[in-house]
Amino acid sequence: MQRYVVAYDISCNKRRVKIGNALEAYGTRVNYSVFEIQIKNKAQKKVLENELLKILSPKEDSLRFYHICETCARKSWSLGDENAPFERDAIYYF
Repeated sequence: MQRYVVAYDISCNKRRVKIGNALEAYGTRVNYSVFEIQIKNKAQKKVLENELLKILSPKEDSLRFYHICETCARKSWSLGDENAPFERDAIYYF
């Protein structure tokens, strides 16, 4: 299982909603344009990339994936009234 923090800056509302919906199938929205997602394998990663590339406008939009290793995920924390980063109960699988 690979963990990623995904952040995006999408200029078009319609594309932004579609990107958000696609990412929600892989994880949890932790901020308006930030997700914590988990990818099971390379095939699932490729499916997600292809789905996002169909929506994304490369000249107008930015979409970044930051890999978070197991050790780093355990060392992560949050302040405020929300689940801890990558908390198992907070990640949904479809």
